[in-house]
Amino acid sequence: MTDVRPVGRITVLVTSPRVAPGLLTRAAWQSLETADEIAAAAGASPAGSLRADAQAVVGSGLAVTQVEGGVGEHWSWLSSAAEAGRDVVWLVGDDGEPELLHVVAEQVARDPRPPYAVEILHGSYDVPGARLIDLVRVMDRIRRECPWTQQETHESLAKYLLEETYETLEALDTGDRAHLREELGDLLLQVALNSRIAEEDPDEGFTIDDVAGGIVEKLIRRHPHVFAAVDATDVATVEANWEAIKATEKQRSSVLEGIPLALPALALADKVLGRAAKVLPAEPPVVSDSDIGRQLLDIVREARARGIDAEQALRIAVGALADHVRTVENN
Repeated sequence: MTDVRPVGRITVLVTSPRVAPGLLTRAAWQSLETADEIAAAAGASPAGSLRADAQAVVGSGLAVTQVEGGVGEHWSWLSSAAEAGRDVVWLVGDDGEPELLHVVAEQVARDPRPPYAVEILHGSYDVPGARLIDLVRVMDRIRRECPWTQQETHESLAKYLLEETYETLEALDTGDRAHLREELGDLLLQVALNSRIAEEDPDEGFTIDDVAGGIVEKLIRRHPHVFAAVDATDVATVEANWEAIKATEKQRSSVLEGIPLALPALALADKVLGRAAKVLPAEPPVVSDSDIGRQLLDIVREARARGIDAEQALRIAVGALADHVRTVENN
């Protein structure tokens, strides 16, 4: 039996829309440079122009043919070029063109095989955090096109931020990892939307990049044992360095500055006790039946001394009580 050698080649080049245009692998650039022709779907963007990667290819000095029509026309163009003995590269659009890839898979698997070679080549890959770019893009469009989102402000979103925080804590309590992932996403949504709204302030606007950049700089400053030549072999040293750096940055006149008064009462008490311990001598618990507030404060002090999160302990106790109530109700 005589082998039928392919008379041409189709290379379907898949790239990530989350990677900067033109940042392709060496294999991708070699494929583009040696191709007889490079093509992409016409009108791949709302403006009818080539997608960013295709524009980057054109910018490098290579020509890109825009092919009109749908999947059928695109495959017909590719197969005709390959059957004519040409090596062609198809630049896949931002949506991944799943219908075209399905056709390609069918052609590769068919019997007899087509008289040309077919290859799917990945020219770029997502890096960790790449889907955050999708979130920024989606949020920007929703802010511009959704009537409900357009009317929202930082102030109107405050209740949702608080609600999502508590729902995230609840997910932590249940130990349901899928639920936790979902709630963290809802919490991240609040960060993204508030950052998008902040862009519109004409005087003190900032972007989500400013938010991310600020926390990155803070993390690097406060972790000199990771990013600089500072030795910290134990947790106590790390915490001491953190507090020293923070004190230098904040230049606060009181150890109590910066404590959010909107914290739940137990969490607020724990925070104040922790800061107060830096300037006040240790105070033994004083229990008075007539002073419930002082008793609660003493309980928080005792919890801190034992390394117990009083807020979490109370949540667990309330949860156990709720379970008991439901058990009684069902019997």
